[in-house]
Amino acid sequence: MTSSTATPAFPQTRTHLQQAITVVGIELRTTNLEAMQTIPPHWGRFAQEGVLARIDRRLSDDVFAVYTHFENAGANNTGLYSLVIGAAVPASAPVPEGMVRVVIPASQRMEFAVPAGRFDLVGPGWQTVWAQSALPKTWVVEYEHYRANGDIAISIGLSSGA
Repeated sequence: MTSSTATPAFPQTRTHLQQAITVVGIELRTTNLEAMQTIPPHWGRFAQEGVLARIDRRLSDDVFAVYTHFENAGANNTGLYSLVIGAAVPASAPVPEGMVRVVIPASQRMEFAVPAGRFDLVGPGWQTVWAQSALPKTWVVEYEHYRANGDIAISIGLSSGA
């Protein structure tokens, strides 16, 4: 019999993001050593300030949490990085005051599915990603995609030869 508290598998799908995605949102600079103390309040700010509703020309009510501007881009996820929580917009969309624009480049990616609506399993999903040392991660732009229908995916960039 399986325990209902067991961490589920995170099905993986290799994909190719055909077009870049422009995301506008609020930015946090942090490190993995500080993440447990800094990221939850950043999500709280996103909700409390009604950030999604303040993003003009958003393409949907999907939320993107984009990890980018890695201190050791291309090598690993240690050191400082930015977490931008926001929404996809047309590339020409204005950036509201207090927000930033980031671009998820067209790229080869590996997507890890998190059970729908299970925000509590995003952290364990990342643990699964990090444990896969043979996966050729780029550490340039990684993201979580929270679809309006409850689906959640973690997407990481793969090196071009992968």
